[in-house]
Amino acid sequence: MGNLKSEALAAPATPVSHDRLYQKLAKMLFDDLVQGKFKVGDRLPAERELASDYGVSRPAVREAMIALEVQGFVEVRIGSGAYVVRVPGVQDQPGFGVTAFELTEARLLVEGEAAALAATTISDDEIGLLQQLVNEIADENRLPGVSERADREFHRVIASATRNSAIVHMVEELWRMRSASPACALLHEKARTANVRPVVEEHQEIVEALKTRDPQRARAAMRAHLGQVIEHLLFATEEKAMENARRSVASTRERFGRAVSL
Repeated sequence: MGNLKSEALAAPATPVSHDRLYQKLAKMLFDDLVQGKFKVGDRLPAERELASDYGVSRPAVREAMIALEVQGFVEVRIGSGAYVVRVPGVQDQPGFGVTAFELTEARLLVEGEAAALAATTISDDEIGLLQQLVNEIADENRLPGVSERADREFHRVIASATRNSAIVHMVEELWRMRSASPACALLHEKARTANVRPVVEEHQEIVEALKTRDPQRARAAMRAHLGQVIEHLLFATEEKAMENARRSVASTRERFGRAVSL
């Protein structure tokens, strides 16, 4: 891809690393903190500068920052940057869980196929329930707080409509991970702070597609919806959200775009 500081991690005598790019970058920044390159209170280089210096995409920089923030080493302030709040001690090691982008990619693949299958088996009563849940999503969006109950139930009903218990289990587990993973929970909290909420029209389009009993249309509607969720997460992690909301983030969009077009 590029340099990642002249491929500093690619020592010939070491085994091939299967870390994702953001993990490599997070480990390098972790080492910088350990070596005293940055002190508590210091502002880390800007997202664009890090992306250029290390030869990675800006979304990779965001995921690396989230990984360090989850572990309490930095604090990312929207519109200001990332600041060191704790320097790693000798007992600390960089750790990683599933990211919100990984999780949503998995949801796009699994729930897209679930919607396609559900289109062939869903009952009129279940379609009626989905319509009721779309209305509840709209109601919840008008509340001052953020509730995911109706949104989560909407996706669970579609999984149940497949008549496949393994699919139901997978969808429920993905939603459980969304809450249980510190990295996922942090990024979704940032999205809520940026006033990102479930989009009623996207859910309504899924219902309309299921009404036609057309698997291709249902799959496309679900993938389009979850593709937009990725877009919203990208928005929520922009270092200058309002200024950069319309900027291209080609690397991540290309990666997840391939998943959408499968």
